[in-house]
This record gives sequence, structure tokens and C-alpha cells, in this order.
Amino acid sequence: MNILLELFVVTFRVLWAFVLAAAKWLVRPKEKSVAGQVCLITGAGSGLGRLFALEFARRRALLVLWDINTQSNEETAGMVRHIYREMAEAAAAAPRVAGDGEKEALPHCNLQVYTYTCDVGKRENVYSTAERVQKEVGEVSVLVNNAGVVSGHHLLECPDELIERTMMVNCHAHFWTTKAFLPKMLEMNHGHIVTVASSLGLFSTAGVEDYCASKFGAVGFHESLSHELKAAEKDGIKTTLVCPYLVDTGMFRGCRIRKEIEPFLPPLKPEYCVKQAMRAILTDQPMICTPRLMYMVTFMKSILPFEAVVCMYRFLGADKCMYPFIAQRKQATNNNEAKNGI
Repeated sequence: MNILLELFVVTFRVLWAFVLAAAKWLVRPKEKSVAGQVCLITGAGSGLGRLFALEFARRRALLVLWDINTQSNEETAGMVRHIYREMAEAAAAAPRVAGDGEKEALPHCNLQVYTYTCDVGKRENVYSTAERVQKEVGEVSVLVNNAGVVSGHHLLECPDELIERTMMVNCHAHFWTTKAFLPKMLEMNHGHIVTVASSLGLFSTAGVEDYCASKFGAVGFHESLSHELKAAEKDGIKTTLVCPYLVDTGMFRGCRIRKEIEPFLPPLKPEYCVKQAMRAILTDQPMICTPRLMYMVTFMKSILPFEAVVCMYRFLGADKCMYPFIAQRKQATNNNEAKNGI
């Protein structure tokens, strides 16, 4: 094809992509069904992972929950089973009219939840647990890479082991879980991979170098994987990148921006964050930043000179927003050491 003609076609497709994106803002796309599909969530024992599990349970997905904390993971599973029971009871109580005019109970799927204790920061643990899942449950259709940790130390005060741990859990684990479950998705040309990253994977701040690096890595991994699936023409496998602003789960307790700005940009409620992410996942949205202001911040960071970005950070109080959080972490560590007589 003549390069000028091809350039015209590409230009048209780019403009058409803008039109489709605008249309989705005006007309809410229909959500797809995940009923009966196997959904695996890492870090399901608490925080966003637990809320993701409850949302997928309400949509009749068959859940596989991974967490390093067995007790917390079982608590999440108990909540999921409660939702399943409620739906089963509602289905049994809701009659439908059969062909002969008589009423009969609505059928419901035999939904189950499976729990596995897994340290996603250890490669062999991920692969062995994934093998168990494939044997005991079946092939995974929806993979939600959610597990995450934060060290809470300034760079020069952070032990190397904690830096490595942050990178392993927040970034490397995405490689291992994807390598474990993607082959079957490719074979079936069906599946969905969700990367729960952070706004700190799009722009950074001081004091959390290891966390920012791990989330930037997760974002880079996700974007490259998405392009690879497109290059392979595996359009049946969808990807969604979730980049929320600070979420009020306690993970960054103490983090503060400028007090005059904080009422306009408060920490996100976890429930709101997950509901927005679920809407994106179920409508095959490639990326979701919450709140939408994060799109603008990312764009401005890309076009403004670095010194201009620094000025904005200082105005917003974002340059040292993590310092109170780090101080609290340090105080808690000192208190624990004193209590244990260290």
C-alpha cells in the first residue's frame, strides 16, 4: 500500500478511536457477564483484593483467592460464601413460568470459592500454587494482579531485603502469575488480565522510591503485554490497568497533602475505587485512573519542564506528602522494638 494512502487510513483510524472514546463517555457500554468464569485475585485477604472478590462474587464468578495470610483469606472466602448463599436463596424464592403455565424455581450456578495461601513474592510458590489451581479448579479466565506491599522507609534507611520484597510482590509477581495462566488464555483466545497498579506508577513523589519503581514496572509490564496481545491478534484477551489515587485502606496511613487542597482531593474510599475499577473491567476499558484528575496530572507531567512539575508539587504539598506516613511507620517500628526488648 502506498505510504501516503496508509498514512491517511491511520489518521482516520486515530480520529475514529477518539470518536468511539467520546461515545463511551456519553453512552455507558453494556457490562459483560463473568458468571461461571474462574476469577483469580491475588492479595484477596484484605483491602481492595477483598472488595474485588465480593464484587466478582455478586456477579456469579467462581473465585480463587490467593493471599499470604491464611486467616484473612478465609475471612474473605466466608464473605463470598455468604453472598453465594444469599443469591441461591433469592434464586430459589424467585419463581418463573414454565412452558405449561406452572411456576418453577430459577436455577443457579453451583458457585464455589477456593482459597490458597501463596506468597506471590516467591516465584516457585506462585508456579506451584498455579499448578494446583489448574488441577483442582480449572483454567483461569480472569486474573486480577492486586497484591501489593510498601516498605515505608526513606531510600537510605530502607534495608535491601525490603526493597527486593517490594519489587518482587508489586512487580515481578505479575510476570509469574501471567506466565502461569496466559498460555491457556492464548489457546482459547479468551480471558482478562487486570493489573492493579497506582497513580504512583504514572508519576512519583519523594520518600517511596521502591514503591514507585515497582508500580512503574507494573505499568510498563502491563502496557507491553497489552501491545504483545494486539500484535498477536488475540483480541479475545482483554487487559485493564487500574491506577487509583491514594486509597483509604490504611496502607499509607498518615500521608497528607496541603491542608487547603486536601478537601478537594481526599483519599479515595476503597468501595468507590473498586466499583469504578469493576465498571472498567466489565466494559473492557483498557485503563482506569481514579479520580479522573489523575489523567490530567499524568498529561501535565509529560509536557511540563521538570522544574515546573516541582513547583506544582510544592504548591500541592505533594513533594513531601509521604513524610508523615514514613514517620508513623518509623515510630511504630521503634515502639515494637521497645516492646519486644530489642
